[in-house]
Amino acid sequence: MKQLFTALLLLFTSWIAYPSQGQNTSYDLVVYGGTSGGVAAAIQMARMGKSVILIEPSNHLGGLTTGGLGATDIGNKDVIGGISLEFYQTIKAYYDNPEAWKYEDRLDYLRRPDQTRSNEGEEAMWTFEPSVAMKVYKKMLAEENIVVLMNKRLNRATGVKTNNNRITSITMESGETYSGKMFIDATYEGDLMAASGVSYTTGREANSQYGETLNGVQANFYNLTLKGNVSRNAIHHNFVPGVDPYVVKGDPSSGLLPFIIEGGPGLDGTADKGIQAYCYRMTLTNHSENRIPFEKPANYNELEYELLFRNYEAANGPIEKMYHYGDPLVPWINTPMPNKKTDTNNQKGFSTDFIGQNFDYPEASYADREAYSQRQLEYQQGLMWSLAYHPRIPKKVRDVVSKWGMTKDEFKDRNGWTPQLYVREARRMVSDYVVTQADCEGLVPQVKDGVGMGSYGMDSHMVQRYVDHNGYVQNEGNFEARGLTAYPISYRSIVPKKGEKENLLVPVCISATHVAFGSARMEPVFMVLGQSAATAAALAIDHQVAVQDLDYNLLVEVLRKDKQILEYQK
Repeated sequence: MKQLFTALLLLFTSWIAYPSQGQNTSYDLVVYGGTSGGVAAAIQMARMGKSVILIEPSNHLGGLTTGGLGATDIGNKDVIGGISLEFYQTIKAYYDNPEAWKYEDRLDYLRRPDQTRSNEGEEAMWTFEPSVAMKVYKKMLAEENIVVLMNKRLNRATGVKTNNNRITSITMESGETYSGKMFIDATYEGDLMAASGVSYTTGREANSQYGETLNGVQANFYNLTLKGNVSRNAIHHNFVPGVDPYVVKGDPSSGLLPFIIEGGPGLDGTADKGIQAYCYRMTLTNHSENRIPFEKPANYNELEYELLFRNYEAANGPIEKMYHYGDPLVPWINTPMPNKKTDTNNQKGFSTDFIGQNFDYPEASYADREAYSQRQLEYQQGLMWSLAYHPRIPKKVRDVVSKWGMTKDEFKDRNGWTPQLYVREARRMVSDYVVTQADCEGLVPQVKDGVGMGSYGMDSHMVQRYVDHNGYVQNEGNFEARGLTAYPISYRSIVPKKGEKENLLVPVCISATHVAFGSARMEPVFMVLGQSAATAAALAIDHQVAVQDLDYNLLVEVLRKDKQILEYQK
């Protein structure tokens, strides 16, 4: 155990492997996107004896797993296997060493009054600090001698070269070209998939398209799922009754406050280009030695937080009774992480989600995405300063929030703020199998070509903010509905349609509807699917077939040998 801790500690310093001048730039597999799915894919390919390169377009490796999402959303832990489970087991091994605990010991962490995810007694640990996740990923990649390139963005206009329906090479904006027998797009945005001409979609489908009930516009507060369960849409993360939407209260001629759309939300169940709101997961601490107080951004615009102020002011009675879900005072989910840190996420009607502002992000240029990311960051920085210090926030709320701040020892070059935007959904491939609400609820014949399992409930954050028929502000787009304990994800949903690119796999922007993607889009699942995609890529090379034509019996044999979980019995 001591040796493992020491090895991880040595990898704390920045490690990235770069090809030397003249080094071969042709590989069995080129993985574009250093997310959790991309990391798992690269590791699996190397373990299968193939050459692989992992290319990340940003300066951040590991996606959300190393980017602040330490409170892992799982669903059913029993269906997480292979490299994904190995990662969480290594996390546990790290924290089993007393030297890993700097600001508290393990028992203090387990006894924290807000502790709900201690994982005590399990074989893996599912809550962790971002920097520890980074150490573990770097260790796993280094053990396989995997070449990792950072800050290499695909030339999305002309950088994908093809021949006979196969990708032959991809070229970066900086000019480097990388050839491969197989390619994996593991980005959250699906940039390689889109640039190669593979079918995809964005936004919300109409319910009628796939026989769903939770897709499209979801303004009704109650909805029956296909299975007959009641989904309480837009209940948990909405405004208290009576919040005025106008710049001057009661005066429509004064205009709407920021971030509210003109007109109604649209007809229930109809398609639109709306996607779940994004945010930055925040790693906070209330430990004075490690805390950076929330700072007011230079371009702070008080009007952007007017809805937040009015939401508190509209409370009828004690503000502790404003909400029946989560924290009684503060609009956050503040999940404990080791060493007196948190993973802090959106909650309630006005919080860290930048609702309705991201519709263009999936297909935006790099420059426009960077501008959006900066806008999201400034919005959240202003939000946290407001909650901690603005006089219109109730004192009992300010007293709580002002004790917290960013952490000095995480994301040091960004004053404690993660560089990884929480892209909850962007493009989604449209393949020969589209995972739908019916898959999640078990209302279609179970697929026979599973390469991993989803198990999280069907879940969407808010999509837009509008004025209801009473003249008050509401959020729209949230649904939270249970499905099966676990359901298989088809191999066909991670490869393009037959007749489209024969050597590309897509384990992150999978072929799924907005509803089903809301269940499948979890980091452990992306790792599972990344491993399965790499396995398929290696076998397709060995058998000289298109990924669509790979014999599933060959694939499933290797997946099971490598401890992937493909079936679940209660």
